[in-house]
Amino acid sequence: MPTAAITNAFSDPSTDAITDLDATALSLVLHARKVSCREVMQAYLARIDRLNSHFTAIVSRVGSDDLLRQADERDAELARGTSRGWLHGVPQAIKDTAHAQGLPTTLGSPLLANAVARQDSYYVARMKAAGCIVIGKTNVPELGMGSHTYNRVFGTTPNAWDRSVVAGGSSGGACVSLAQRMLPVADGSDFMGSLRNPAGWNNVFGLRPSQARVPPGPKPDAWVNLLAVDGPMGRSVRDVAALLNVQAGWDARAPQSVAQTGVDFMPDARAAENGLQGLRIGWLGDLGGHLAVADGILDVCTAALQRMAAAGAQVEPTALGYSAPALWEAWLVWRRALAAQSVAALLVSPEGRAQIKPEALWEYDSAQGLDFATFMKASVLRTAYTQHMLGLLQRFDVLALPVAQCWPFSVDMTWPRVVAGREMDTYHRWMECTLYATFAGLPAISVPAGFNASGRWPMGLQLIGQPLGEAALLRAAAGYEALIPDLLARRPLEPT
Repeated sequence: MPTAAITNAFSDPSTDAITDLDATALSLVLHARKVSCREVMQAYLARIDRLNSHFTAIVSRVGSDDLLRQADERDAELARGTSRGWLHGVPQAIKDTAHAQGLPTTLGSPLLANAVARQDSYYVARMKAAGCIVIGKTNVPELGMGSHTYNRVFGTTPNAWDRSVVAGGSSGGACVSLAQRMLPVADGSDFMGSLRNPAGWNNVFGLRPSQARVPPGPKPDAWVNLLAVDGPMGRSVRDVAALLNVQAGWDARAPQSVAQTGVDFMPDARAAENGLQGLRIGWLGDLGGHLAVADGILDVCTAALQRMAAAGAQVEPTALGYSAPALWEAWLVWRRALAAQSVAALLVSPEGRAQIKPEALWEYDSAQGLDFATFMKASVLRTAYTQHMLGLLQRFDVLALPVAQCWPFSVDMTWPRVVAGREMDTYHRWMECTLYATFAGLPAISVPAGFNASGRWPMGLQLIGQPLGEAALLRAAAGYEALIPDLLARRPLEPT
């Protein structure tokens, strides 16, 4: 939407009028000085005060007086004609797996409840440099493991649409904050669907960037532990793209990070009209029956793909063409090897084991005795799989999968033991659909696909793009976004 159209339409600086704007529109009205940074901060704090007790989405809150002082500083800068960037004056809460200097990085663990960050994560520093005001953190599962955002430090974050079911995770607090308009845009991270699964379950957009597109760190290891990536979430594709523009780019401290000189991830204005024209989509479905998928999910995803086909995309059901069981076993080796390290760091405490949830201990215990030869065998298989995916992506521009294999489950469950009549043999087997992008280091975006038969629970469709193909993937997502005003106009109810 052109700047003039937004600023002319924005004549009601009320709390809801401000928080209803997506981040791009909010940035435009702030820079046009149609609304002040103080008014924006007041509007968001009022909404958080009204809703957050029901969701526990935003934690480790900064004091209101301090936040309003920072907002006043941003207003003074704009009055002098100075802007720090796209996020100037925009409230932001950082996922509690990342560092924001001066705030706790708890990872939802009682053992880290008082672990105050001494420096910012690299992408957080970039967001601050672009002008955001950090108001706190967003809630996560303990140690970021599992797609159910609960922990013993802050409690449980339920789904934005139905508080009786889970939000997903590990970026659960972030996506619920977005859906309930407590944040205009959000950061997250993704190891096994942590940006995609909660986005799908809360009717927002979540992008897993290519491996190391956003510089990871600070981390003890800069060479191997790259399966987890940081990235953006938003209520619009343009917000996701704009935040990625801020977060991404080479950093010398992250030697495998990706340079992006001259790259702009923002889809152009024509993407809404022809972003899907001629797009070749390979629909992987349930991988020929390999994935256990709950009733209704494939139907919702197929309906989303039919919308794309009607707009000019070429949708073709296709087989993965690679041994999914072998991939799963190799995936377990990699995940155990990497996840075990974060658990090991906490076991130095005498009370460590008693304070760590069973799923995290399972990852650690399963990794004991893991030898280098086994790890390298899994790495060789991963390499072969990546080459195979590159071949598929010569036939198709994007590959499509459901973003989750079940609908949001009860908040009283730790994870679903049975999906579609099949027992789940691990706490994350029901998220297996997300590993196919992760393991090949490919970008993937979750886009809203629809709701279940009750109309209460959202579901997302996962689009997997070409290597370092975020710009093309976001263009396709923008083309699809233009087709779903009905889905995006829906709003979750506010608790009373």
